[in-house]
Amino acid sequence: MKIKENNKKNTFDAVKYMREQRDRISKDIMNLSPEEIVKYFDKKHDKSSVKSGV
Repeated sequence: MKIKENNKKNTFDAVKYMREQRDRISKDIMNLSPEEIVKYFDKKHDKSSVKSGV
């Protein structure tokens, strides 16, 4: 993930990040069965790098 510089401020392009993640996941699950897809997301949910601020 790259942070682009805009007027000397670091900005985060959320749309670009979302598209990159969607494409990565699509490639990961492209040839999986429905059962394997469920397992994939169960496994990813356990190791999620996104933490809630709450």
